[in-house]
Amino acid sequence: MAIESKLITYKDYLLLPELNRRYEIIDGELQMTPSPTKRHQKLVLRIATLLESFVSERNLGEVLPAPMDVLIEKDPKLRTRQPDILYLSKKAGDISSDEDSNFIVTAPNLVVEILSSSDSRRKIREKLNDYHRIAISECWLVSPEAETVEVLDLPSDEIRTVALYSIGGHVNSKVLPGFSLSVNQIFR
Repeated sequence: MAIESKLITYKDYLLLPELNRRYEIIDGELQMTPSPTKRHQKLVLRIATLLESFVSERNLGEVLPAPMDVLIEKDPKLRTRQPDILYLSKKAGDISSDEDSNFIVTAPNLVVEILSSSDSRRKIREKLNDYHRIAISECWLVSPEAETVEVLDLPSDEIRTVALYSIGGHVNSKVLPGFSLSVNQIFR
């Protein structure tokens, strides 16, 4: 006996109860992601705290950790992503006035993805293509295994690596001028 799956529409999505697990909707299919490791969560907390400190001191916008859905496509098939961390500037125009909203409809300026050993190149490429598609300016790929941060520029024509930072280096961001983050601080 085959199990039939039902694709989720945008309207269905809005009616979903809040779940305590992370998931993304890819072409209408609800895809659960495994619980992150303790190390992954420590990295998310450390980076988000440092970003939040810089952003809030300058009143630049909002820094939000996962789970927070970013709407990639509404129709014909619903598609969302949940970056580990996102930054949305006041200039982006949609710092949602609805504090109870469970999704972001405007492209964040910056997203951070903490890589895990289970992430395939194809899976990462699909995420980057989705981020590129909605015009996210910058993405950081943080590799706990290599202890590196790869900064990617996601302009309208192609996705390209701007820099690869390792221990001893400092991550700089075109999205947050003046922000510098020591790779040592991330992986201490």
